[in-house]
Amino acid sequence: MIQQFNSTNFYSICDELAERDADLARIIKNHGYPPMWSRPNSFESLVHIILEQQVSLASALSALNKLRERIQEITPARVLLLTNEELKACYFSRQKTAYVRYLAEAILSGQIDLQKFETMPDDAIRAALVALKGIGNWTVDVYLMFVLQRADIFPVGDLAAVNAFKRLKGLAPATTREELVDIATLWQPYRTVATMLLWHYYLSAPKK
Repeated sequence: MIQQFNSTNFYSICDELAERDADLARIIKNHGYPPMWSRPNSFESLVHIILEQQVSLASALSALNKLRERIQEITPARVLLLTNEELKACYFSRQKTAYVRYLAEAILSGQIDLQKFETMPDDAIRAALVALKGIGNWTVDVYLMFVLQRADIFPVGDLAAVNAFKRLKGLAPATTREELVDIATLWQPYRTVATMLLWHYYLSAPKK
């Protein structure tokens, strides 16, 4: 069964997590509920996530907006009409230009069907996407969380979530990914919403 969250159950899931974990309860008490971050299931959303790999959210958005300004609607066919120089002018690195082209070609050829993903299990979606050059587990995690609103994803490759987790729980900086994944089992089957609480904490709480 596919576990999802939506605007009708998001706050009740936050409350359930707060009952189970006093640290998450403290986030809600001090900073309120997190935003329910979401994006449409589109090529543009995946391009946006690729642009966010290893750069600031602001610079990724700047590149996305520059691309939209140039081609109006961000579709696979329109992106493939652009030259590498034109994409460079939209602040795309050489690598990300290649990654977005691979994705556009995969969608146009039917190798990737975003609409079909809506009824597929998480593992099958992950297998289909990581087969594409330039798409790794972090990109898939964000797609599953923000776009398909799958409820039980913990993005262990996300630095902001990991740093917030360690700070919130008073964990040693050397705590391994495996240890974090193990602790996060407490939040199943709602690890996505727990992660949104961590991001909310990361963005709201002053760094000491």
